[in-house]
Amino acid sequence: MGCCQSSFQTETHPENDQTQQQQEPQNRSQSSPGAVPDPAVANGVPSFSEFSLADLKAATNNFSSDNIVSESGEKAPNLVYKGRLKNRKWIAVKKFTKMAWPDPKQFAEEAWGVGKLRHKRLANLIGYCCDGDERLLVAEYMINDTLAKHLFHWENQTIEWAMRLRVAFCIAEALDYCSSEGHPLYHDLNAYRVIFDEDGDPRLSCFGLMKNSRDGKSYSTNLAYTPPEYLRNVTGGTPREFCFLVTFTGRNLVGRVTPESVIYSFGTVLLDLISGKHIPPSHALDMIRGKNIILLMDSHLEGKFSTEEATVVVGLASQCLQYEPWERPSTRDLVATLAPLQTKPDVPSYVMLGISKYEEAPPTPQRALSPMGEACSRHDLTAIHQILVMNHYKDDEGSNELSFQEWTQQMRDMLEARKRGDYAFRDKDFKTAIDCYSQFIDVGTMVSSTVFARRSLCYLFCDQPDAALADAMQAQIVNPDWPTAFYMQSVALAKLDMQKDAADMLNEAAGLEEKKQRGAKGS
Repeated sequence: MGCCQSSFQTETHPENDQTQQQQEPQNRSQSSPGAVPDPAVANGVPSFSEFSLADLKAATNNFSSDNIVSESGEKAPNLVYKGRLKNRKWIAVKKFTKMAWPDPKQFAEEAWGVGKLRHKRLANLIGYCCDGDERLLVAEYMINDTLAKHLFHWENQTIEWAMRLRVAFCIAEALDYCSSEGHPLYHDLNAYRVIFDEDGDPRLSCFGLMKNSRDGKSYSTNLAYTPPEYLRNVTGGTPREFCFLVTFTGRNLVGRVTPESVIYSFGTVLLDLISGKHIPPSHALDMIRGKNIILLMDSHLEGKFSTEEATVVVGLASQCLQYEPWERPSTRDLVATLAPLQTKPDVPSYVMLGISKYEEAPPTPQRALSPMGEACSRHDLTAIHQILVMNHYKDDEGSNELSFQEWTQQMRDMLEARKRGDYAFRDKDFKTAIDCYSQFIDVGTMVSSTVFARRSLCYLFCDQPDAALADAMQAQIVNPDWPTAFYMQSVALAKLDMQKDAADMLNEAAGLEEKKQRGAKGS
C-alpha cells in the first residue's frame, strides 16, 4: 500500500477470495491448481507455522508485563502480549492456560484450522506454540489500537461518520469471509476485537475465531449485552427483567456461541459506532422503537452525518438485535446493506481516523560485506573459525612492544600457552582453547586482539554469548579500528537476541573495512 492509498479502495468480494490451503505441520503448504492468491498472502502475511517457546519469550521480553496489551491488562483470563521477532516483524501473542487446553494435539488442530484463513480484513493468525504447559497463539500485531480506544477513550479525536461506516462494513466483510470458509463462530465480538493496522484500516482480531477452551463454552460477556436466548435458558424470565438485574450486578454469562449470537454481537458493535458509547441493547431498542434515533446518535457527530445513512444503520442494528435468533440477518445481508453506504473510498483510513500514517523506521543501510562479514551476518561459526585460522596473527603486528628482559623472562611460558591454545582452536577443541588463551591473557604482559577474537568465538561455540561479547569488546579496545572485533560483537549480540544492535555493529564493521581498503588504495 502506498502512503496515500488505503486497502479499502479495492472492492472486496469474499466469495471470490481463495484461501491458501495449508496442511498440518508435517505436510508442505499447497495451493489448489489455478487458485487466485489471496490479497493478504500477496501482502506478505507469512504461512501458518509452529513457533518455539524460546522465540516467543525473546520476542515478548520473557512475557514481560510491560508487553501486555489485553484490554483488562494483567486481570484478563487469557493475556495478550505484543512482541517483535528476530526479523523485526511485530506480533501479538495470546497465552492460554493449560487447563483451558489440556490436550496439546487438540489445541494444535484448532489453531491450524483458524490459521488457514487469510484475509485483508483479519489480523491473521500466523502460528502457535505448544510446549509443556504453554498454549500460545501468534497473530499479526495491529499498531493503531482498538475501536474501543478510539471510540470511548480518545475524547479529543472523534471518529467521523464515514469512518464508522467503513469499520462496520469491513467487520461485516471479515465475518462473511470467515462464515464462507466454514468458521461462522466468533467469540466475544466487541469493540475491543476491532483493531486498526498501520494504514488505519479496521481489522477483526483472529483470536476471536479460536475457542477459549476445548469445550467451546466461551461466550463470556456482561449480561446486559448477552443474546436473549442465553438469558431465557438461564432464568426462564424475559430479557428486560434480567437486564434490569444485571445493570447493577455486572455479572457475566458463559455459554456456547452460535452464528446467530455472532450477529447479535455485531449489532452491539453497531450501537457502539452509532452512539459512541457502550450502551445496553435493551436501552437502545427502546429509543429505536420510540423513533428517537437522534437521541441515540453520538453527540459529537451533530450536524456531521447523513440522517438517511443513520436510519439504515440503526435499522440494521435493530435487525441484528432481534429477540428470536432466526429473525436476524446473515453475514451476507450485513455486507449488502453496508456496502452502498461507503461514500469516501478514496480517502485513506488513517486520515479519517485523524492519526498519522505509521512508518517503520528504515533499517540501517547495509554495506558490501567481506567473507568475514558474510559469515558473521549468517552467524556461521564454522566459517568464522576457518577465517580466523587462516588469518593467524597478521592483525596483531606492531601491537606489542616489550623490553628484552620481558621477552627473556616471561615470553616462553606465555607463548607456550598461546601455542597450545592455537592447536586446540585449530582442532576445534574449544574448551581447551579457552583455558589456554585465558592463561595467556591472565599474565598480561602481552595483549592480542586476535586471542580475544579467538576466545570470543570459542565462547560462542560453547553457548556463552555474554562472555563472547565481552571478549569481542576487549579486542576492540586493543585494536580500535579492527573490523573483526566489530564483526564478533555483531554475532554475540545476535545470539543475545539484540538484533538491531547486531545489525548496526555489522554495518559499522563493514564501514571500517571500506575505510581500510580506501586507505590501502591511496597509499
